[in-house]
Amino acid sequence: MSLKQLILKCKRRDIRAQSEIYHLFAGKMFALCLKYSKNKQEAEDNLQDAFIVVFDKISQYKFRGSFEGWVKRIVINTALQTYRQKNVLSLIEDNLPDEVDLEVNEEDISLDFLLKIIQELPERYRMVFNLYVLDGYSHKEISHLLGIAEGTSKSNLSRARLILKEKVELNQQQLNVGLF
Repeated sequence: MSLKQLILKCKRRDIRAQSEIYHLFAGKMFALCLKYSKNKQEAEDNLQDAFIVVFDKISQYKFRGSFEGWVKRIVINTALQTYRQKNVLSLIEDNLPDEVDLEVNEEDISLDFLLKIIQELPERYRMVFNLYVLDGYSHKEISHLLGIAEGTSKSNLSRARLILKEKVELNQQQLNVGLF
């Protein structure tokens, strides 16, 4: 059955079609949820909540643009809504440079380590970092998504980069000490 046929069946609340759509996209969307969550359990909750929204709003999908992109936007918005409700996206005044250089020696740093330290970022920084660096949103778009000022978005990104830079440098120092 084609994706379009599945979507049409989902619009008629067909449970089997919903199950197929879920299984088609759950893996990719779970990976996306992990980026915006502090742990696996929270990511699973966000994924579940997002698919409830997907199936509730699927009648609004008009077959313009990619369905996966439409689902992705719902997943991101659902995860962000969790954090807006927790009120963790408040402004923190830091006098930080606009850009922090983060150089990573790919031979010394594993992808697992990078994902781990990104997940360890405070929620407000992780949200902005993921939206800007990993998902390509502008600061203007982030400000609308999170309900914060553009300056706050820039400040949070700078702080996130600084924290990541410190953790990467510490890890590299530990690796260098271990070599001698």
